Amino acid sequence: MSKAKALLDLMMYINAKRHFTAKEVADEFNISIRTAHRYLMDLSEMGVPLYTEPGRGGGYRILNNRMLPPIILDEDEAFAIFFAFQSLRYYPSMPFDINMNSVSRKLYASLPADAQNKVDRLGSVLAFWTHKTSTPSPFLKEIIEAATENRILEMVYASKADNTVREIVPLGLYAYNGFWYMPAFDPDAHETRLFRADRIVSLKVTQDIAVPPVNLPSWLDNQTAQAPKNPVRLYVELTREGIRQCRSQPWLEPYIVTTDEEYGYVETGIDQSELEFVSSYFFQLGTSAKVLEPREIADRIGIMAKELYHHYL
Repeated sequence: MSKAKALLDLMMYINAKRHFTAKEVADEFNISIRTAHRYLMDLSEMGVPLYTEPGRGGGYRILNNRMLPPIILDEDEAFAIFFAFQSLRYYPSMPFDINMNSVSRKLYASLPADAQNKVDRLGSVLAFWTHKTSTPSPFLKEIIEAATENRILEMVYASKADNTVREIVPLGLYAYNGFWYMPAFDPDAHETRLFRADRIVSLKVTQDIAVPPVNLPSWLDNQTAQAPKNPVRLYVELTREGIRQCRSQPWLEPYIVTTDEEYGYVETGIDQSELEFVSSYFFQLGTSAKVLEPREIADRIGIMAKELYHHYL
């Protein structure tokens, strides 16, 4: 076995063991203890974070910031990872201390010259754009770790009227349109609520544990499949421009029906609590949409139009 192959196998071994002795390494790879020490020193010089523990029962320990062994990627796999990082550029906070620029530089440097040129060309014509926010979310790592252990968090949350103190169990985090969102189970209210991570003023991880009734993937699936609690029929006539605008809205796009090249309609159900939001959306479409049902939305849009008219008199 070549020395390079031996060092790669040893790196994988110590990443799995984390705590070991030179004798264990020697026995595992059928080498002398002296050679084991030399190989471990070689890995340390390569940047593997090894710590020596002297005395009886000592040995070697790999630190928490473990270095992963080399991974061989084909060109398309490298491109996929490189551009996946681009989709996170607009998030000011990340759940862990991820230095995307450092990872991208390492990945880019490992590519051959022709592949680097291809990345440069693709970078000028391909982007994953989302709304860029300047408000940080400093507690993402604590939320993720608490979610994996079902820990109860004590948090101060900036609500619409005032800061409130809450005890919750986070399901996890998801990113949407430049923001991080935390669905969390409220043990006192026995319900799952949604919070914006950047609105958390302070956070304390407790030793108390509570198991949420649902996990994050199931909760997200329920949000798209959940029927309205207080359903209201929504029927809206659309012009060609109205169809184009509504197709960019995930909550409307599946329910658009085109009658010809110039007209169509939306027919679906919404919750009673969403009337104000839906009114505001179709108000900004102007004459590209006409709400026929429910009457409450049509009336609300009429009031908003009058208020806007008088505002500019």
